[in-house]
Amino acid sequence: MRTRPSLDAERAFWELGHQLVAGLDEAGRGAWAGPVFAAAVILPSHINGDFLRGLTDSKQLSPKQRERFAALVRQQAISWGIGQAEACEIDRIGIVAATKLAMRRAIAALSVQPEALIIDAIALPEIALPQRAFPFADSLSLSVAAASVLAKTARDFHMSLLDARWPGYGFSQHKGYGTPQHLQQLQVLGPSPQHRLSFKPLRALTGGGTLKDSSNRAPV
Repeated sequence: MRTRPSLDAERAFWELGHQLVAGLDEAGRGAWAGPVFAAAVILPSHINGDFLRGLTDSKQLSPKQRERFAALVRQQAISWGIGQAEACEIDRIGIVAATKLAMRRAIAALSVQPEALIIDAIALPEIALPQRAFPFADSLSLSVAAASVLAKTARDFHMSLLDARWPGYGFSQHKGYGTPQHLQQLQVLGPSPQHRLSFKPLRALTGGGTLKDSSNRAPV
């Protein structure tokens, strides 16, 4: 049974006096190409939950649903911010550190700074704010679900721009994930500057190995 996100985690912080609670999530962590994106969303405590009925983890939504909810979130949020870390940064510092960097940039992009954080899976101990990080937060917290949708739609749009700049890979279709189409075009064209050369499937192209398919899940 699918869980419907609620404001329970946010309410726990509100009751402690932290009124500006930001939900954070990332998009593109497992992709072979393109930046990893993150979004931060602060929802008001007086928000009408029914207004965002159906909002959940972006992976559970269709592209049209994501776009519709993204517009609603931007309209209803006290503040929202987007951050990203480029493929070259991912190669230099690793995907976990790059994801945290994108999240910090998303927080910095907020027009008002949060008093507490709710994060999907990844803690940010370097940020001196009360925070909760737990698995499946994008399915349990409305703020994190909202961030999930903003991060996903922003990254999908960015990948369509990269498709125009680096044609032939199909970025606008697979969004940089390890699909058979992407694998085939990599074997023909080789990696672009947007590819994450530190990822195992890409290392094979530059290290003399044989490029093999990956178990990375393709995007919805």
